[in-house]
Amino acid sequence: MSRPPSFVPPPGAVAHVLSTARGDFAAISAGPQGAEHTGTALLLPGFTGSKEDFIALHEPLAAAGYRTVAVDGRGQYESKGPLDDELPYAQRELARDVLAQAAAVDDGTPLHLVGHSLGGQIARAAVLIDATPFASLTLMSSGPAQISPSQQERVKLLRDALAVLDMAQVWEAMRALDAPEDTDIPGPDDSDALRHRWLLNSPAQLIATGRQLCTEPDLVDELTAVRLPKHVLSGERDDTWPVQLLDSMSVRLAARRTVITGAEHSPNTDRPKETAAALAGFWDLHPPVI
Repeated sequence: MSRPPSFVPPPGAVAHVLSTARGDFAAISAGPQGAEHTGTALLLPGFTGSKEDFIALHEPLAAAGYRTVAVDGRGQYESKGPLDDELPYAQRELARDVLAQAAAVDDGTPLHLVGHSLGGQIARAAVLIDATPFASLTLMSSGPAQISPSQQERVKLLRDALAVLDMAQVWEAMRALDAPEDTDIPGPDDSDALRHRWLLNSPAQLIATGRQLCTEPDLVDELTAVRLPKHVLSGERDDTWPVQLLDSMSVRLAARRTVITGAEHSPNTDRPKETAAALAGFWDLHPPVI
């Protein structure tokens, strides 16, 4: 489970509702103070995560001249979604949500799409439907196909638990076994906030997206054919997709490759300043066309 440094937006950032043609989504947005921004980043969190996973990126990216909009996906934390119907969480439906979010945040500046882990695969699906809203795509700790066998086992345990236990009971089980995508164990200072986030997730969303993580096909060739600047960013260690697999994916995509020293599956929370610098450095290579 991702472990953000805080659930409180930093100075200059605001929590709000992002209204789109496909419904409302909880969001946190920030941007440069008293200056025009040169681009906007739409940030998609991973499995069992939330918009708060990007909370430490807002200030450094604003300082670099970028507006940021981090969202909870449908049925994720503070974005509402059905509790017992998996159909709205099909990957194509979630991808269409992203395209609606992109339309809602469009302000005429380049729009850079960033997806962490599961969010990267949803971002890829959105781009494969329609890449025209976006100036670039960054896949952060998000691999070419299904997650590693060890992580598939953890996700299966979670899905089996969700079939027979309520969310509070599953939370207690996760504290004993670790969460399926990361190995961070909640500490005493953040366990209440993490538990609160977990309880607001839709079980149907977790079951559906967990299945996607375990069955995702390799769509790198299809993504390679999309004429869009691409960036593969990760930590130097990753149990969800081996770093060597991310290296080879970046070669196949002819993508920029960044490895954040000292980070694991969540460089956005492990090393936010270095991650923000890498993102801004990539986006700076693709300025507005005048």
